[in-house]
Amino acid sequence: NLGPTQRPGLTARHHEKNQRERNEQMKEFTGKTALITGGAGGLGMGFARLAAERQMNVVLADVQADALEQAVTELEQRQCPTLGVVTDTRQRDQYQNLLDSARERFGNIHLFFNNAGVVNAGQQVPIWELPDADWSWVMGVNFYGVLNGLQTIVPHMVEHGEVGHIINTASIASFIPGGGPYGVSKFGVIHISEALALDLKKQGSKIGASVLCPGWVNTGIGEAERNRPPELKSEVNPDGQGLGIQQLLAGSKTPEDLASHVYSAVESGQFYIFPHAGWDYMVREHYEAMLERGSVYDFDLQAHIATRASGQDI
Repeated sequence: NLGPTQRPGLTARHHEKNQRERNEQMKEFTGKTALITGGAGGLGMGFARLAAERQMNVVLADVQADALEQAVTELEQRQCPTLGVVTDTRQRDQYQNLLDSARERFGNIHLFFNNAGVVNAGQQVPIWELPDADWSWVMGVNFYGVLNGLQTIVPHMVEHGEVGHIINTASIASFIPGGGPYGVSKFGVIHISEALALDLKKQGSKIGASVLCPGWVNTGIGEAERNRPPELKSEVNPDGQGLGIQQLLAGSKTPEDLASHVYSAVESGQFYIFPHAGWDYMVREHYEAMLERGSVYDFDLQAHIATRASGQDI
């Protein structure tokens, strides 16, 4: 039975529309160019390795110069045409330099992984006591960095008129209550990605869009504090300690496993990319709690971690 606010036939019409739109998505990669922010490690390097397998040109952007140099060397050893550009995605002028450098070397950008991200660590304090430095750094990279990418790269992709795709990296943390700046920033990425996808459709663009909401992946995200700018040092983490979650992440998907899922999603025209089905119940519970109009949703993270023992993909 339909509830009072449900619209008859909405699911069927949405499915039909999805199938029609998926016939227009990016399926050919050879000789095209991928631009990847946060590209020197983690998810970014997973995307890059699979781009190399697909015989693409690759542009890597990262704030960590030594890691970027190593990543470029690895891809070049795979015979992949590669360019590395040191880039702080919080800075719009650096993003413009990235685009100019990429176009000079390879021409048009076709696949854009808007992926750079960080997470703050340190003493747990109430949300109203978290220093501005933490908000400025995390929001600066995770949200404004994504926005800078859209405002700099998308006009070029729309203008060149070739088929392409944009993937904005959010996180399943968007739906976990109490996530602090990381969860707030990633929830914002979901909303801006939806606006992006709808605006591209309105313009009849050949550029598709997706938002990626991964669970845990075996990356170094927990040690992101190593790249925090010194002027944004946090009083709740004066020594720049990481989250200490490497053991937790070690049993998770590899960046390459996740990247394979993402490339398949791009080829099939998926917008919402949720690679870890073991988190689905939490997303559903969270929205059900909102629609019940009751008390705040709470989530037992330790109980969730325990589900890994029963084979849940988290």
